Amino acid sequence: MNFGVYGFGSIGRLIARVALERGFSLVGVVDIDPSIVGRDAGEVLGLGERLGVRVSSDVSSLRGSDVVFHATGSYLDRVYRQILGVVDLGSDVISTCETLAYPYYRYPVLARLLDERARMRGVAILGSGINPGFLLDTLLVTLSSSIPVVRRIRAVRSLDAARRREPFRRKIGVGESPEVVEAKLRSGELTGHVGYAESVLLVADASGLNLTRVVEEQHPVVAEDDVESHGVIVRRGYNRGIVGYGSGYVGGKEVIRVELRAYVGAPEYEEVVIEGLDQSITWRSSGTPGDTGTAAVIVSLAEKLKGYGPGLLTMVDLLPFRPFIKYDVDNPLRAPP
Repeated sequence: MNFGVYGFGSIGRLIARVALERGFSLVGVVDIDPSIVGRDAGEVLGLGERLGVRVSSDVSSLRGSDVVFHATGSYLDRVYRQILGVVDLGSDVISTCETLAYPYYRYPVLARLLDERARMRGVAILGSGINPGFLLDTLLVTLSSSIPVVRRIRAVRSLDAARRREPFRRKIGVGESPEVVEAKLRSGELTGHVGYAESVLLVADASGLNLTRVVEEQHPVVAEDDVESHGVIVRRGYNRGIVGYGSGYVGGKEVIRVELRAYVGAPEYEEVVIEGLDQSITWRSSGTPGDTGTAAVIVSLAEKLKGYGPGLLTMVDLLPFRPFIKYDVDNPLRAPP
């Protein structure tokens, strides 16, 4: 399979390495960083060999790709034209853009336009990754499908920010004043985690559940004492990272809740609790590496995407599972079968 990469930062490079390891053939790479434009992709990747593909700032260099892995931003309105440019080349697009995981929530018009263009060109567009895309949505849908009647779903992902890339720590304001972080989160200067609502809505969509309200919130975690983990030190009174959540309600009842705890020194695990009518289950892991997990998920999806037809897709379209959530006796807001 021929592939291209749009956005050759740390995640784009990791995706490229995984794709090459799995036998994909690199056709083109696009980035705007002047320090790498014009250089051989193999050199940028540190492979010790040239691949004969130079990093370009021109999207047309991706022509001939069966699929393009897109990794440049979190918000669809900022990357919309980038994705359109790839679609017009006739290539499938799989993007790590978090809000593309369920674009109908924040960007319904852009979602419709992308779907129309993708169908016109006969290609597929999908937003995914480790979170959103897998841990707090696809995994929940899959686990919930083993329970005959589900009442409530709650999932937590906890990770030690000290073990993640420095850009991730900057994104959650590690080491800054908590008051400054709060202000930056409100203004959008810091994004924190993007995708709480998207994960909640993916689970609801898979369940045929029409939520009446979606709430998401995140805030800094203040160090009560000096904290050190994996060489990262946060002094007392400063920000260790963030905790946040997304909740989906039907009426006044919270039916779906996803939580992220990302701060220096946090324990590493994921936990999913499925509360059923007659039985419940709890699933727990020892933690999932986010960056390599994203690359593995994205490349795995590329190998299957063609079988789902053209248009704008979500992970729900790819899943065979449909949990049955019944929050009360009547459940009037369930979509008809």
